Amino acid sequence: MKLRKLLVWYRVRNFKSKQNLMKSIYSLILFSIYLVACNEATVDTKAEGEKLMQLSRDWSKAASQDSIDKVLSYWADDAVVMLPGQETIKGKQAIREIVEGSKNIPGFKISWEPLSASVSKSGDMAYLIEENQISFQDSTGKTITEYNEAVTVWRKEPDGSWKNVVDMYNAKPAPK
Repeated sequence: MKLRKLLVWYRVRNFKSKQNLMKSIYSLILFSIYLVACNEATVDTKAEGEKLMQLSRDWSKAASQDSIDKVLSYWADDAVVMLPGQETIKGKQAIREIVEGSKNIPGFKISWEPLSASVSKSGDMAYLIEENQISFQDSTGKTITEYNEAVTVWRKEPDGSWKNVVDMYNAKPAPK
């Protein structure tokens, strides 16, 4: 009789443990789904694209002024710049040398306007299609203006700011 009571007790206990185990597993699964759903931030890619286009306009405005540090602040430390007919420029220090050198070119001016923006679904990378104009004086003092089309690649930094990581352009025909 004692053995029978012991077996019944064991089965009941074991059954309750299995029920508790299943409840725990289901709870864990539901909690995991909840966590994943809560952690997936919805990125408004259109708003981020507009923010980047304005950032690019602000950068263009800064480039027309004399603050080299302000101009450099838009590039990431590991940025790459690819100019037509030149070796790839890597890193902020090398970019600084190019920006400082441009200030010594008579009549040098640069400006650009973003045309479109594409932001990744995750909101951490983007690219802009842009047009730029570069003016300078030739050896006779005549102003030369180049018209270019550009692609700039941007990365969202851990602090939430956007930094340019690739800057590349090539020539296009002058407007008619």
